[in-house]
Amino acid sequence: MDFTLTKEQELLRDGLAKFLASRYELAPSRAAAKTGAGWQPKIWHSFAEELGILGATLPESDGGIGGGPVELMIVTEALGQALVVEPFVDTVVFGAGLLQRGGGERAKGVLEQIVAGEAITAFAATEPTSGHSYSDISTTARKDGDSWIINGTKEVVSSAPLANHLLVTARTDGEQRDTSGISLFLLEFDPAAPAAGLGVHSYRTIDDRQASDLTFTDVRVPADALIGAEGQAWESIDRAVDEATAAVASEAVGLMRKVLNDTVEYAKQRQQFGQAIGSFQALQHRMVDMYMELEQSTAAVYLAVLNLDGDRVDRALAVSAAKATIGRSARFIGQNAVQLHGGMGMTEELAIGHYFKRLTAIEYEFGSADQHIARYAALTR
Repeated sequence: MDFTLTKEQELLRDGLAKFLASRYELAPSRAAAKTGAGWQPKIWHSFAEELGILGATLPESDGGIGGGPVELMIVTEALGQALVVEPFVDTVVFGAGLLQRGGGERAKGVLEQIVAGEAITAFAATEPTSGHSYSDISTTARKDGDSWIINGTKEVVSSAPLANHLLVTARTDGEQRDTSGISLFLLEFDPAAPAAGLGVHSYRTIDDRQASDLTFTDVRVPADALIGAEGQAWESIDRAVDEATAAVASEAVGLMRKVLNDTVEYAKQRQQFGQAIGSFQALQHRMVDMYMELEQSTAAVYLAVLNLDGDRVDRALAVSAAKATIGRSARFIGQNAVQLHGGMGMTEELAIGHYFKRLTAIEYEFGSADQHIARYAALTR
């Protein structure tokens, strides 16, 4: 496998890194997440207008730059290194990915809005009893004349408080856990003034992201809200979840790289017994172990990214291997970084505390290491 980036990919990486280093500061982003709107709309529009990264993985026919999985990895790793809270995965990976594969005039219109930075999407898929099984769906949609009627509950819908469109999974046929009979619906959304019958409970998560629980009670949506063929959405959803899992794994690599670099620099400066703590062999060994975990995770993410366009089994195996590796490494690097920083590592005064919270969340996002190990084992029987 060739891991060398093309000239265009290097320009994308370097341009995004330069932008984030000069324009995305930690303090303003945390203030926006905790006390403001939950994100920085001006930054989002700059992603679209100045950098073009919101269309990085889309074909040129849809307004993108014709990139693919490698571009996704480049972007998400950079966003992780800067601890970006803006809803890239929810809008670009889930939103744009599902809409592009679903097709149709309405989907194409929203795709263009995503690329332009005007549309934010949230993927409403998980339910009270589903856990990380995206095919376990009790929410139903039934036809009623020229409309669809949706009933059910969705929980922890990431980025919903920021979104102006929802992508909702609902069962139009089959039993609760069947992969057949699942349909996907695109709904216009205003969290401050939801449609009749739609209940919204929004909150901030432990890693300073925004999420909502949604309750659908006879919510009526137009016929063209259906994206793709009725009851045939599972293949696209399954792929989107693997793409999103690979994306957050790549984000975690960026986070861990920043955490390790900050820890090494701190160890060079922190004095104890008249010398820098980085001169102590036991702590040097710890930091080497952290570096080895980072390199293993990087390699696992490369493997996952290079298999995203492969067949379903190869893709699932590579993604689960990467997520299981990331789960172990995120915990090891995060906890050791906090310990090496001492009590300050858990405070919000240093960047390390904020990064640690995000790494902890990623450890369980889209399935824990144990769940992905079990998935890997099931696929290799």
